[in-house]
Amino acid sequence: MKIRSRRGKARFTGALVGTAVAVPFLFLATSVQAEGELNLYNWGDYINPEVLQRFSEEHDVDVDLDTYGSNEEMLAKLQAGATGYDIVFPSVHMHDVMHHEGLLWKSNINEHPLFKEHIDPDFIRAQTDPESEWCLPYAWGSVGIFYNKEIVPNLNSWEDFFAIPEETGRKIIMLPDMREVLSVGLIMNGHSVNTGDSDEIKQATEFILERKDDISAFQYDGSRSAVAAGDVAAAQWYVGAMMTVQEDPEKLGYIIPEEGATMYQEDMCILDSAPNKENAKKFMEFFLQPEIAALNAEQQMNGTPNMGAKELLPVELRNNPAVNPPPEVMKKLHIFEELGRDLKKYDRAWTRIRTE
Repeated sequence: MKIRSRRGKARFTGALVGTAVAVPFLFLATSVQAEGELNLYNWGDYINPEVLQRFSEEHDVDVDLDTYGSNEEMLAKLQAGATGYDIVFPSVHMHDVMHHEGLLWKSNINEHPLFKEHIDPDFIRAQTDPESEWCLPYAWGSVGIFYNKEIVPNLNSWEDFFAIPEETGRKIIMLPDMREVLSVGLIMNGHSVNTGDSDEIKQATEFILERKDDISAFQYDGSRSAVAAGDVAAAQWYVGAMMTVQEDPEKLGYIIPEEGATMYQEDMCILDSAPNKENAKKFMEFFLQPEIAALNAEQQMNGTPNMGAKELLPVELRNNPAVNPPPEVMKKLHIFEELGRDLKKYDRAWTRIRTE
């Protein structure tokens, strides 16, 4: 098995043996070569390795996983000419962008009987794919605050989050994601996270810049470990932080801020340039099985659009308000839309935040 760093590749071959090694999400493998290949490009650790293991074994396919930290990173790499990837996992608004760019392959996954039986229509959100003919709704969750209770015993809001440095002397972390960072400024000023109004975007930018000195980094890698170690008090992070919370719930916590937050939804899409479209389609169909989608959701501790899978989740996870929020909290969650030409305004705002 060839392994690079987490922001690199992990290989899962068709004859996997043994148990998980000390490095998270990796499995030992023999050198037996499978007949087929499948190359995935996904968010950092947003897929259960056991899902890849099972698919590899059942279909005699070598699976390579490469990872990214933001939609923009993934798109930029593809636009720069990266080839060899079969499946990507864009957020809904990036699904739309990639569709407009001609980067996706029409899978007709919606014609599969398991799609019709199990996929919740509420999660068919992409404007360019209203029937889900191209991509499969894959996973969803909130983007809130992961924090160290030993430093911050009570945390309920973004206001509390930004008050941490003054009150404790410890800094905070935000994501290296343009839309996610600006969304906090927009929400705190009562604006839509999809606004195209220049004044509102400027107001959100100034909100972040005024607090930038208290932000130790805009990063994805290392945020959870930094919070857990107490190097920083809290971080803007995905609900996947619950994987770390469950290891030490007395010390660590995750909340959806009371002012509101964003929610993400990743879709599973086959690239038009995919060299292994047949295996890619098989993987999509494999993931339609409720037990497979549930296996992923349980390990990742995020939501699933697969209604059959949700019923298979442990009760404590299915009823966890951080993972599956109640209706009144869901109303406070905003999902990104494609911005079209207005995206340039966000690009300029993000440049200011990163450079000033």
